[in-house]
Amino acid sequence: MSITPKPGLLRVVLPVPLRREFDYLCPLPLPAPGCRVSVPFGNRTMTALVLSHPSGSDIDATKLKSIGAVLDPMPILADDELRLLAWATQYYLYAPGEVYFQALPALLRKGEAADYRSTAYWHLLDAEAGVSAQAIKQQQALNLLRQGPLTAGELEVRGISGAILQALAKKQLIEKREQLPQPGDWRGNTAVSDDDKPRLTTEQALAVSLIQSARGFSPFLLEGITGSGKTEVYLQIMEPILQAGRQVLVLVPEIGLTPQTISRFQQRFKVPISTLHSGMNERERLDAWLSCRDSSTAIIIGTRSALLTPFARLGLIIIDEEHDTSFKQQDGFRYHARDLALLRARQLDIPIVLGSATPSFESLHNAASGKYQLLTLSQRPGTATVAEHLLLDSKHVQLHAGLSPQLIQLLEQELAKGNQVMLFLNRRGYAPALLCHDCGWLADCERCDAHYTWHQRPTRLHCHHCDHQRPLPPACPNCGSRQLMGTGLGTEQVEQALSGIFPQYGIIRIDRDNTRRKGSFQQHLEGIRNGKYQILIGTQMLAKGHHFPDVTLVAILDADGALFASDFRATERFAQLYIQVAGRAGRASKPGRVVLQTHQPEHALLQDLANQGYRHFAHSALQERQAAGLPPFSFQALLRAQAPQSRQVQEFLQQLVQQLAPGLPTGVLCLGPLSAQMERKAGQYRYQLLLQAGNRRELAAACRLALAIIDQLASARKVRWSLDVDPVELW
Repeated sequence: MSITPKPGLLRVVLPVPLRREFDYLCPLPLPAPGCRVSVPFGNRTMTALVLSHPSGSDIDATKLKSIGAVLDPMPILADDELRLLAWATQYYLYAPGEVYFQALPALLRKGEAADYRSTAYWHLLDAEAGVSAQAIKQQQALNLLRQGPLTAGELEVRGISGAILQALAKKQLIEKREQLPQPGDWRGNTAVSDDDKPRLTTEQALAVSLIQSARGFSPFLLEGITGSGKTEVYLQIMEPILQAGRQVLVLVPEIGLTPQTISRFQQRFKVPISTLHSGMNERERLDAWLSCRDSSTAIIIGTRSALLTPFARLGLIIIDEEHDTSFKQQDGFRYHARDLALLRARQLDIPIVLGSATPSFESLHNAASGKYQLLTLSQRPGTATVAEHLLLDSKHVQLHAGLSPQLIQLLEQELAKGNQVMLFLNRRGYAPALLCHDCGWLADCERCDAHYTWHQRPTRLHCHHCDHQRPLPPACPNCGSRQLMGTGLGTEQVEQALSGIFPQYGIIRIDRDNTRRKGSFQQHLEGIRNGKYQILIGTQMLAKGHHFPDVTLVAILDADGALFASDFRATERFAQLYIQVAGRAGRASKPGRVVLQTHQPEHALLQDLANQGYRHFAHSALQERQAAGLPPFSFQALLRAQAPQSRQVQEFLQQLVQQLAPGLPTGVLCLGPLSAQMERKAGQYRYQLLLQAGNRRELAAACRLALAIIDQLASARKVRWSLDVDPVELW
C-alpha cells in the first residue's frame, strides 16, 4: 500500500503590493530557493518565487493552500541575487514580491519557461555587398551585419530602422532567418583590438594601474572633466577582467547613450556584448537576461534595471555618469541603482568604478571620508583643451527669440570657420505659456497648477506635466480678442529664429517632441556627426555624453530659473548640467568656448562655475550642506500622498503625524505636511512628509513606525501614498 508523502512548506513572494511573504504546501522534493512556482491566490493563479523552506507557519496547516506546479527545475536566481534583493526589501521598505519580481524579465513574471526561443536575425547574404555612396544608413547596416547576424532590435538601437532593413532585403543583400540564440563559452577567446588604443595620459595610466591592482571589493570614484578619456580608462581596466573569463556590467543613465558605448566596446573587444534597456521587446530582454546568467555574454551595457540581472561570473561593475538622477527609480520600487551596485560589488567582492565629470555630492563625500578611492582626470588627451567660459549679461539688451546680439555675433564667427555650434535650452515647445495681450488671460491646464505649453509643430497646447493636449483657441475665451501671444522661450522658437538668421546652415532640433519615432534620435546624431547640420538646438537629451568634435561653441540660454529653485539640490543639479553641456565644446583639436547668457552674471554660483570649476563649487556647497545638516550629512525619507481632494490628503498626513510624533526616535526630524511645489497635478492634490535623521538606523525605525501606523489608518485607503527612502527630489 502506497503512502502519500507529507507535503513540506514553501515561503514565497508574489508580485502584489503587500509587505509580506506567503506560505504554501508543496509535495516533496521541495523546489530550491530561487525557483518559480505557480500558486492559487484569491480567485486567480499567479507566479511566485520561492524564498525558503520554513519549519513552521503562522497560518494553521489546514488553512494553507498547495502550490499548483513547479516552473523551474533549477533556481533562476542564485543565492547572491536573493541576498541583494532581500537587503533591498529591508532598506527601501517596499513590498517584497514587487522587489524580487523587478529582477525578472516580464516573460518570466508571466510564468514562461526560462529558455531561449527562436528569434528573427538579419543575415548578410554577400560579404562583399555594397550600396551607392548616397545610401549611408544602408551601408552602415551592411557594415554591422558583417560582424555577425543581429536582431531588428539590436540594429535599431544602433540607428538602423526597419525601413532600411526592408530596402536591403528587396535588393537581396540581406535576409531574415529564425534561429535560436547561440549561447557559447567565449572564455579563452577574448581577442583585443589594439588598432584604436590611444596613448594614455599620465593621469589615465595611474587610474588604470590603481584599479587593475585592486583586490576584492574596491570602490573607485573616477572624476574626469568632460573629454578627459574616462571611457578609455573603462576599456583598459576591462581587458584583464575579460581575459580572466569574467563578465563586466556597464550601467549608463539613458538608452540614447548605449549605441555609442556599444560601438566603442565592439571595436576594442571581440567578445559577445548584450544590452538591456526599456527599448527592447520582452523576448529580447529575456534572451539578454539568459545570456548573462549563462555566461554567454561577456559585457552587458544597460540602464538602471540591468543591475538586477543575474551574472554567472561578474568581475567588474562600471557606472558611467554616476551622478545622473536616472539611476534612481521614481515610482514603484524606488531603488537607486548606484547604491545597490555598491552593495552587489561588496557581496561579490569585486571592484566597482563610478565615473563622472560632475560627481554627486554623496560620492564626493564618500571619497573625502575614505570610503571611495578618488582618481582624477584633469586634462584632455592630445591637443584638446578645456573650453573658455564666458558670461553674457542680458540685462538691458534687446533679445531676439532669447538671443542677444553679442551671442548671434559669436555664432556667426564660429559658423563662418566651418565649425558647429550648439544652443541648449531645457524647455521644449514654442513658448512655455500662451496669454491674451488684451486682458492677460493665460491658458492654464484644467488638471494641473501649470500653464499649457504652446507648440507650433503641430499646433497645439500641451501640458508637459499631465500630458493633456488641446487645440489652440482661435480667440481669447475670456474677452474674445484674437491677440494671443506666447510668453517665454522654447526650443521651437529658437529653431525658428535661427532659421531666419542663418538660412544657409543646416539646423537640427533635438528634444522629446521630434525624437519619438524609433531610431530618429540615432539618425539625428548621425546627421550631426557627418556634418549635415551646423546648428544644434536641444534639451538635456543633447547634453549628455555625446562626442561632437566639430562643436566649438556651446551657448546656454535662459538658465536663471535654476538659480532660485526651492529644492536644496537645485544648485547641484544646475552645476552638473552646466558642466555637462559645457563639455560638448572643444572636445577635439579645435578650441572651444562656452557662453552662458544670464540676467544674473554676478551670481556667486555662476561666477564659481565659470572661473573655478565644479570641484571648487562642490567643496563650498558641501560645507553649506554640512552647516545646514542636509544630505549627505544626514539621511532622508519622503512620504508622498495624493488624492482628488486636498482635504483627503491633508487629513491622512495630519493623522499620521499626530500618531507618529510621540514615538519618533529623538534624532529624527519630521517636517510637514507640506504641499508639493505644484500642488495639483493630473487632477491629484499632492502633499508630502519629510523625515530626516543623523543616522540610517534611526531613520529606518521612524519609517517602520510610520508604515505600521498607516496600516491602521482608515484615511490611508482614500489616498495614494508612497515611501521614498533616500529621495533625490522633492515634489
